[in-house]
Amino acid sequence: MRTVAKVLLVGSMAFAGATHMLAQGTATPLSPAPVAQIVALDECEPSSFNAMLGPDFCKNVAIGATTPFLTLFHEADEGHPDPNWDFEPDTLNIKQGTIVNVANEGGEPHTFTPVDHFGGGFIAGLNAGENTVPECNGGFANVAVARTRILQGSNVNVTGLSKGEHLFQCCIHPWMRVKVEVK
Repeated sequence: MRTVAKVLLVGSMAFAGATHMLAQGTATPLSPAPVAQIVALDECEPSSFNAMLGPDFCKNVAIGATTPFLTLFHEADEGHPDPNWDFEPDTLNIKQGTIVNVANEGGEPHTFTPVDHFGGGFIAGLNAGENTVPECNGGFANVAVARTRILQGSNVNVTGLSKGEHLFQCCIHPWMRVKVEVK
């Protein structure tokens, strides 16, 4: 009888311990989803951007060459926008279920907006002659665009991408583009 009591006591303790582990979230975890990162970069020159757009709009802390506000527009208008304003990498190949983390390490806001095809954004002077894509119409007054905004120093996660090709662009600086291929 004592042996049966010991078996029941040990079994009860094991069951209680397993229940406690589940309640504490310490049971064997599911494998975490893989993460792939995209970085948004820009070289806004703080004094000219902040003079045009307001204090602290450009919070660039980059060392080295920066792009003045009017130069950015001039270069885009001539059809060769500043290559230092970019998403890196430009192309990303991932497996389905991967989380795409987009980190804004630039000095000003960007968007990471899904589009059907690449084109212009909502600031005509930065479109290099391209028409605004429908997904960017209305700028931040368009809730769908506003939801894709990434402020300086912050990041967003894009999840649930289906298999196939997905295009993303900044609706402010439309030459900032990424193609994500989900396998």
